[in-house]
Amino acid sequence: MDQQQALFNMVEQQIRTWQVLDAHILETLKSLRRDLFVPSVYKELAYSEAELPIGEGEIMLEPKTQARLLHDLAPKAHETILEVGSGTGYLTALLALQSLRVVSLEIHASLAKESRHNLSKAGISNAEVLNLDASQSLNLDTHFDAILLTGSCDHAPQHLLNCLKIGGRLMGILGQEPMMQNTVITRLEADEWDSKILWDASCPRLHGFKEPSKFHF
Repeated sequence: MDQQQALFNMVEQQIRTWQVLDAHILETLKSLRRDLFVPSVYKELAYSEAELPIGEGEIMLEPKTQARLLHDLAPKAHETILEVGSGTGYLTALLALQSLRVVSLEIHASLAKESRHNLSKAGISNAEVLNLDASQSLNLDTHFDAILLTGSCDHAPQHLLNCLKIGGRLMGILGQEPMMQNTVITRLEADEWDSKILWDASCPRLHGFKEPSKFHF
């Protein structure tokens, strides 16, 4: 099977059946070759229903999860997006194709380099990948319309919520196993927030973020 047919099958058989029905997002998924963002040893698995190792102890989420995150964040053409966890850049590229600008933070220097390389190969010019630890306070020169966490956290970090514009939203998979949930938090005012659970989910942790204390008796 050629890559184009594999891409078509991925969208139609894996992604469309997982409540990703927005026509524009489906066309964006069909327009971007996922194999450009997969380590060479796993090229034949680029369109499979599998999480793939990408180095540094990190994984590339399965296609349907990445697509559902994109769908539920619903980036708009005028928006500036902050992504936490670039990995190899695939979801970064999808976000860039849907928005005005993407700033992506990647804690691992090797993956930040790989992501930049892959984005360039794919012709993506409106995404910037920074080698930064997003678990620490950020000195970024902008506030964002939306923030996407590409791995899970116990809770939404306040310093990231503070990077949102009024009316902006942060989305991520929050909580502890076995009860993680994809959640969107909207900034209503400077110190007012609204949280909505979207669906049950599970994925690996973002590196660097603190876990809650565990008490032993």
